[in-house]
Amino acid sequence: MKKFNTSLNGYNKLEVNNFVNEVTTEYENMLLKLKKQDEDIKNLQQELEKYKNMESTLNRAIVVAEDASNQIKRVARDEAKGVIEDAKRNASRIVNDALLKADKIEQDAELLKRRVVIFKRRLKSVVDEQNEFIDSINEDY
Repeated sequence: MKKFNTSLNGYNKLEVNNFVNEVTTEYENMLLKLKKQDEDIKNLQQELEKYKNMESTLNRAIVVAEDASNQIKRVARDEAKGVIEDAKRNASRIVNDALLKADKIEQDAELLKRRVVIFKRRLKSVVDEQNEFIDSINEDY
């Protein structure tokens, strides 16, 4: 606390005036400093609000991206299942077709074998008849 010297009419006016000027200057400086701090606080609050909005937007974007990712995965799994099912059906059809063709070829081969056996018998019969005919010609001459 400031102490003032006394003079005839009370305190020394010059000292008191100087002190009042000092206090006024200090008070004005403090007011300016407080105003600046209030402005800084206001600016920081605005920036904080802006960042909160950005955070909220980013969080929504992340949720949307996760949903899109999950949907893409689900669609890919469904497509993969469809492709696999189609492949199984096609494989089954191909195997069945091959089995049918194999059976047909086997039947054709059996028929051909029988025809060859019949052809051999007939040929042998014709050859035997021709031999008998030749033998009969030889006996006549």
